[in-house]
Amino acid sequence: MVSKVTSPRKSIHTVLERVGVYGFVGGSSQKRLKYDFQDEEDDTMEMVQIGAERTKNVLILMSDTGGGHRASAEAIRDAFKLEFGDEYRIFVKDVWKEYTGWPLNNMEQQYKFMVKHVGLWSVAFHGTSPRWIHSVYLAAIAAFYAKEVEAGLMEYKPDIIISVHPLMQHIPLWVLKWQGLQKKVIFVTVITDLNTCHRTWFHPGVNRLYCPSEEVAKRASLDRLAESQIRVFGLPIRPSFCRAVLSKDDLRVELEMDPTLPAILLMGGGEGMGPVKKTAKALGEALFSKELGKPIGQMIVICGRNEALASTLRSLEWNIPVQIKGFQKQMEKWMGACDCIITKAGPGTIAEALIRGLPIILNDYIPGQEKGNVPFVVDNGAGVFTRRPKETARIVSEWFTTKSDDLKRKSENALKLAQPNAVFDIVKDIHELACQRGPLANIPYVLTSSFSSLI
Repeated sequence: MVSKVTSPRKSIHTVLERVGVYGFVGGSSQKRLKYDFQDEEDDTMEMVQIGAERTKNVLILMSDTGGGHRASAEAIRDAFKLEFGDEYRIFVKDVWKEYTGWPLNNMEQQYKFMVKHVGLWSVAFHGTSPRWIHSVYLAAIAAFYAKEVEAGLMEYKPDIIISVHPLMQHIPLWVLKWQGLQKKVIFVTVITDLNTCHRTWFHPGVNRLYCPSEEVAKRASLDRLAESQIRVFGLPIRPSFCRAVLSKDDLRVELEMDPTLPAILLMGGGEGMGPVKKTAKALGEALFSKELGKPIGQMIVICGRNEALASTLRSLEWNIPVQIKGFQKQMEKWMGACDCIITKAGPGTIAEALIRGLPIILNDYIPGQEKGNVPFVVDNGAGVFTRRPKETARIVSEWFTTKSDDLKRKSENALKLAQPNAVFDIVKDIHELACQRGPLANIPYVLTSSFSSLI
C-alpha cells in the first residue's frame, strides 16, 4: 500500500535556520548519498506501509584512535550475536574516516602522532575539555560535514546507534535531530575510559550512557546527565575472553611454558610502546637467582606490532625461560597462564587482567584519559605503579619469592574489581530499550527528509 503525505521539508528548513546551520555546509564529499526518496511535483512523497517485525540495524561508531574503541565495538557486536542471533544486524564503522574529510578522516594518524609527543596530547586533551570550546569546534565541523555524516549514518538505516568514541556523540545526534529521527533511533554511548574521561563523552541527548565505573558515573551526573540515563556495568570485553573456562596447567602445556615456575606477562600494548626492552632485561636479571643458580620465574613478552622490538629481544641471551611474541589475538590464554602482568594503563588490558585475577604493575600512562586508571588500580589494591624498570623487576622477584602473600592478596582484589558480564549487561539493556519503543520506531526511513537535500 502506498499513500501520500505532505513533505516535512519546509518544517525541517525552519528548524535548521533556527539552529543556525542551514546554508553553511561545504567541503568535498568522498562518498555521496546511496539512498533517496522521490518528491512529487505537488511536494508530496511516497509512504511505504509499515510491515511486521524485522531485523533491526545496529550501527556502532568507532575510530582506531587507540585499540580500545575497536575492541569494545567488536565485543558489543559479538555479544549481540550470542544473545540475540539474527534479531539484530550489526555494523561496526568508522564513519568519519569513510565519509568525511580533514580533520575527521585523519584522526587515527593525528592521535598516534600526539601520543608520541605526550605534552602535545595533554594540551589537546585538557584544552578542549571545557564544554564551550568543544561545542564550538564540533559545531564548526558539523557545518562543513553534515551531509557527509548523514550519508554515513543513513546508509545503514540504523534503528540503534552505539557510540564507543568521545567524538561521535554530538554530530550524529545533531543529524538525528535535523531529520526528526530522535524518537525512531535509539542512541547510546558506551564509555571506554575507566576514570578520567574527556567531557565530549557526555551528551544529555543520549538515551543511555554506559559507564565503566562509579567514578565516571559521577562525572556524567555533574555534566547534566540524569540518573535515569546512566548505567554502571563495566567495560565491555569480548565474550570469548569473558566466558573462557581455562586451566592454568593445561594452558602452560599448550603454550609451551614451564609448568612450575611463576610467570610474568610483559606487555606494551598493540604497538609495543613503553619501556618494554629495559623492563625485560631487568626482569631477566632479577628472576635468575645467583644463590640457587637457577631461574625463580619465567617471562612472556608481547611486543604487539612492534617487529623491531621483538627482533631485538629475540637476539638477546636469557638466563630464564622467555617467550617473545608479536601481536596476539588470544590474550585470554596468555593471561590465564601467567601470575601477574606489567602494562601501561590502557583500560582494556586492565579490565582483562582484572577478569583473570592478575595483579597489575602499571609502568606508564597516556596523559588525560589513562591517568585516572592508575589510582583505579592502586587504590583498590589490585596493583602498583612505577616507571622504573629495575623497581618493577624487584617487585616481581619479591612476589615470586618472599612476598607471595601480597601477590595473592592483590589477585583477590583484582577479581573483586572485575566485571566480566559487562558487555552482556550492556546489550541486554539496549535490547530492552528497543522493546520499549513505540510505533514510531517502525516508520520507514523513506518518510524522513534528507538534510543533504535541503542544502
